Amino acid sequence: MAIPYHLCLSHIFLSCLLAFCCFSNPALCFKTKHFNLSTMEIRWSAAGATWYGSPTGAGSTGGACGYGHIVSQPPFSSMITAISPSLYRSGKECGACYQIKCTAHPSCSVKPVRVVTTDLCPGGPCTSDSAHFDLSGTAFGAMANPGQEGKLRDAGVLPIEYARVACDYPGKTIAFHVDQGSNPNYFAVVVEFEGGDGDLAHVDLKEASNKTVDDGWRMMQQSWGAVWKLDVGSTLKPPFSIRLTTQYSGQTLVASRVIPDNWQPGATYRSLVNYL
Repeated sequence: MAIPYHLCLSHIFLSCLLAFCCFSNPALCFKTKHFNLSTMEIRWSAAGATWYGSPTGAGSTGGACGYGHIVSQPPFSSMITAISPSLYRSGKECGACYQIKCTAHPSCSVKPVRVVTTDLCPGGPCTSDSAHFDLSGTAFGAMANPGQEGKLRDAGVLPIEYARVACDYPGKTIAFHVDQGSNPNYFAVVVEFEGGDGDLAHVDLKEASNKTVDDGWRMMQQSWGAVWKLDVGSTLKPPFSIRLTTQYSGQTLVASRVIPDNWQPGATYRSLVNYL
């Protein structure tokens, strides 16, 4: 059957328009992720929950993500969780934020609370493929009605609902804590307080000697958890710029010259940027 002439013209016009868009802005044609956690509808899924550490504590000091003592300080404020391997994904989900709530126990408040992933739950109920949250005592108690936190903590494995949400740290910019083992030839850093997705897929570093906009980025390797390293076997020349790419939506952000000339192992350097 012959195709009407006006339909042929429409098809040609749309093809030309698409080709022009791809030529003028390739990102319009090749961007495969368009998710935005800050605007997406919350979708709840079922999981189990337990707690560890002291009843009103932060679970452990830092945990498998490498955040250290800051897990008990604002903005984390002990509202943290270890997650099962199916969610942890070898540390790529360190920093991811979730809303959690419980409805199946008389002491549940039913109100959602937000927690940040800072640790891995490797054993016990976390060994199955299903989602599990091993919460700090503080975070677990936050799901309870006022005054009933102790009763809820005595519930054993608690059925909960969880949803991935955007991280939001008002007034906080992304920070970089330099690992104690860093030296002029080896640089490792813990990335802290990423808003939006919270997680990281790629981290790149640019030395001061690389002046070009698009070239000169060196890909860092995930050492463990939220620790990323660069070991090139030669002296690195600060100041360093660091480029972050998130895991969930593939958003990229650059902290320009955030690591100064006189950087020190163990020091924390704050950027001027964040995703939210």
